[in-house]
Amino acid sequence: MQLTAVNIYSFSLSTPANCRAAPRWAGAWLGAAAAAASCGSTEEPCTGGVWCRLCTALSSASPPEMLRGKRVIVTGASSGIGEQMAYHLARMGAHVLLTARTEAKLQKVVDKCLDLGAASARYVSGSMESTAFAEEVVKEAENTWGGLDMLILNHIGHSFFDFFNGDVDHVRKLMETNFLSYVAMTVSALPMLKESEGSIVVVSSVSGKVASPFTAPYSATKFALEGFFSSLRHELIIENVNVSVTLCILGYINTESAVRAVSHVIKEAPAPKEECALEIIRSGALRQRELHYPASTVTPILLLRDFAPEFLDGLIRSNMRVENIKRAPPPQGSGH
Repeated sequence: MQLTAVNIYSFSLSTPANCRAAPRWAGAWLGAAAAAASCGSTEEPCTGGVWCRLCTALSSASPPEMLRGKRVIVTGASSGIGEQMAYHLARMGAHVLLTARTEAKLQKVVDKCLDLGAASARYVSGSMESTAFAEEVVKEAENTWGGLDMLILNHIGHSFFDFFNGDVDHVRKLMETNFLSYVAMTVSALPMLKESEGSIVVVSSVSGKVASPFTAPYSATKFALEGFFSSLRHELIIENVNVSVTLCILGYINTESAVRAVSHVIKEAPAPKEECALEIIRSGALRQRELHYPASTVTPILLLRDFAPEFLDGLIRSNMRVENIKRAPPPQGSGH
């Protein structure tokens, strides 16, 4: 069973925003929203009161002008959440540069983006297994636009929803796609993002917060994203670099690949990819520290992780039809 854009939980946790100062390009509305979301501080989380209420009111809005004319890279954009993000950005009038493996699919997405009103739409096709390709995508943005306002990292490599069969090579390849290419693109894009006071948006998973069965390689890559980008956020703040880092912690979303991979095992209903995509864009534009989606079920999983981990482990297992999992054979030459 192939695991692609799947997150096996429908739980996540909504935390107070911890936004950096608003960027120059964000405009008056977004500047006010970001300032409210940070409750007057670029370093401390919201402590409640009237600022919390203002923060909630502003962050729930989605003005159509917030990203008009902005330059945005979206990876993993040929299907699923990435495709939907491309369409939302197009409706907002952004310039979009899309990337994924399949050129034919990307061309169709680009054509639709232009029909929907994108300021411009381009694509670069290739595999993120190569960090050189990741850097090439950023170079294309620099050559085309001369800068970048938002980097949305959304792509993932193919994995499997199954017992771990000891395939170390698979773990290594998945780490290259799901983690190292994210690092490479970020390093390449940072000079432009510093200039524009832009945003980095990292699409991750609850599997990067709480481990579960049948996702060992995938979960490892998501934990790596959490560690790297949370540390990078600290360093940017210490150096007074006004580039925001938003980690998007997603549950089970109704992408075609996710439903195909786990619907026979997961008992929960998936959340809509269209709304998920819009929430990701909004969280990045508002420079939130983290997004947790779907929000309606966010609190239990992370509270239980901290206060009742063994109970949570049992709950996770009980939410799966384990009898529908079939073991994949071990890789050749593994000795198993």
